[in-house]
Amino acid sequence: QVQLVESGGGSVQAGGSLRLSCAASGRSFGSDAMGWFRQAPGKEREFVATIDWSGAVTYYSDSVKGRFTISREKAGNTVWLQMNSLKPEDTGVYYCAAAALRSSIVVISINLDEYEYWGQGTQVTVSS
Repeated sequence: QVQLVESGGGSVQAGGSLRLSCAASGRSFGSDAMGWFRQAPGKEREFVATIDWSGAVTYYSDSVKGRFTISREKAGNTVWLQMNSLKPEDTGVYYCAAAALRSSIVVISINLDEYEYWGQGTQVTVSS
């Protein structure tokens, strides 16, 4: 059974940090792109960050660039999201996802529809 399990969420004051983890199991995700998305109350799920299978290629939304860092072991099944300088607008449920892009050219994706496997999410609350 394929599972993605997020952990590390919690409540923090503005300016603080959290480190999210996502452990994938059930098959090898070593060739998949991995991504983090978030959903605030009353809003649509949005892209946060993505990383390719090797860990060498990353991409971030403008709202988190310079504050968040996505990482993984090369061809590994675990991905992390280091979140620094947190803001109240970062509050939401954070989801980990995996995408088997099946391409040697396109190695990351910001498109939710390209992600086949999703975790249940972990709550992040940032207070002002």
